Amino acid sequence: MPVAVSAFPDELYQAPRSWVERAYPNLVYYHRLDHGGHFAAWEQPEVFAQELRAGFRSLR
Repeated sequence: MPVAVSAFPDELYQAPRSWVERAYPNLVYYHRLDHGGHFAAWEQPEVFAQELRAGFRSLR
């Protein structure tokens, strides 16, 4: 199953890319953002939607 990760800086735990790559061998997207936190969909809805689109763009 493909996996996409967007790491928001104010998240409770920011998974480093090296950990994500080991945990999810089917990683298709990883991006560290400049703003946003644990409730990114409420705090930054436009950024969250853009990340969803970018994360799964390669599967279209």
